[in-house]
Formats: sequence, structure tokens, C-alpha cells
Amino acid sequence: MNDAIPVTRTTDHGTAKLMPDVDRERAWLLTVDGAPQSYVDLDEPGHLEFEYTRRLGHVLDVVAEPGRALDVVHLGGGALTLPRYVAVTRPGSRQDVVEADRGLLELVSAHLPLPDGANIALHAADARRWLEHAPAASADVLLADVFSGSRVPAHLTSVAYVREAARVLRGSGVYLANLPDAAPFAFLRSQLATLATAFEELVLIAEPGVLRGRRFGNAVLVAGHQPVDVAALARLTAADVFPARVEHGTRLKEFVGGARAVRDEDAVPSPEPPDGAFGIG
Repeated sequence: MNDAIPVTRTTDHGTAKLMPDVDRERAWLLTVDGAPQSYVDLDEPGHLEFEYTRRLGHVLDVVAEPGRALDVVHLGGGALTLPRYVAVTRPGSRQDVVEADRGLLELVSAHLPLPDGANIALHAADARRWLEHAPAASADVLLADVFSGSRVPAHLTSVAYVREAARVLRGSGVYLANLPDAAPFAFLRSQLATLATAFEELVLIAEPGVLRGRRFGNAVLVAGHQPVDVAALARLTAADVFPARVEHGTRLKEFVGGARAVRDEDAVPSPEPPDGAFGIG
């Protein structure tokens, strides 16, 4: 049993709390302003607790042959769950984590230290600004999981931002994003249309209840110039405790419909979650 003591800090962008999991030794939940942000098991960094994190992990598993080292950029840090996952599932990977909240990075680094030799560089910076100065064709994977409070910031939703992401990725690279929405999916559809301005291949992963309009939830978007192994991805997501659907091709184009790509001047944050959508008791 984990008998560690919760830690609360006021950081640059809110109130962060690290709470030990009473059922798993050295496992922690990170919340910011009461909203769950990350879950980390320091003894089992390959364990992914949150549904959307597991789906991102599945994509990371199929973007290259198992165990191959990758150059990965994470926009949004949280408790560094997915950087730790990549470090153990793809040893030798070089990773950059960009997090705007310096205080949060310092809190996580102090209380949930990275393992020696993980080769994970931490950068306290705005995600888009950092991306604009990153070298071209320098990453195999670019993973965006950036929230200001419970919303994705507007400046990370536009064509100009997507073009920067495409510039930093190699030709075989893959862009991943965690985005929240609910029916009628105006935000999600516009983000798919925006990604389509820079990438030929698009995939959407979401829980069936979300896609049917029954509840607000997270969707994982995958974009690239080369096809993703959709069959392998569908098998992995279907086998989860909370199964997800994988949409691509014609069905995904029908989902996007007439949605338009987002310009900087028209960009808005993702929708405000309804009360209790991501909160904890």
C-alpha cells in the first residue's frame, strides 16, 4: 500500500496536486485545478491508466517496429507519463518535453524523478513558440496533449500551427493529438479539416459512446503522410477494458463533412467540459 503524503503546489498556471494511489506502490495521480492530468506508476512506467493515454500508447506502439528507438517531441508535460512509457518500450529514444508551466515541471521533476539515462529533455516554453524554433525534419513523432485548464489553447488549433508541426516531422513522421469534444463535434471536425491541410493520412480514435453523442470525451487524432497500421490499432483499442473505435478513410471524410480548416484569426479553444466531465471526487 502506498502511504506517501499528497503534495500541493501553486504553479505558474494553477494549483497542482500529486496524490498517491493507495492501491499501487509508488503510483501517483496529478491534478491541476481539480482536473486529472496524469497518472504515473514509477515502478511500472509501462502502465497507462487513463483511457486516452492508453490509446496514445497504442499508436506509439504501431508507428514503428517494436522496440525501435524514436525521436519524440511531447507538447504538454503533465507528469511525463508518455515520455516514461516511450523510454521503457523504445529504449534509446531521444525525447523533448515542452511544458509552459515551469512550476509544474519543477514539481514533477522533484517528486516523480525520471529514471537515469532516460534521455528526456525538459523545456519550460510555450508549445507553438518552441515548435517554431525547432529544426525541420527532426522528429519521428510529435504528440500534442496541451491544456490550459481543461481546454486546448486556441493557438494550437490553426493551419499555421499544423504547418509547423508538419515541418518538424520527418517524412515518415506521425502527429498525435488528444482533443476533447462532444456532439455535434464542431471543434473535432474542424481540427481534422485543419490537419488535412498538411497531412494525407488521418485516423480518429474515440470511445463509441462519445462518437454516438452520448457524452463529452477525449478523441485521439493521428496524422501523417504514410498510412498507419489501422488494423493493428483497431485490434489494440478493441481489446481495452474501455474499447474504442478507429475511424479512417471514407467514414472519417463523412464525419468531417463540410468542416473548414481553422485560421489563426478564427481559432478558438476546445469546448468547456461540462461540470464533472473530467473531475474527481
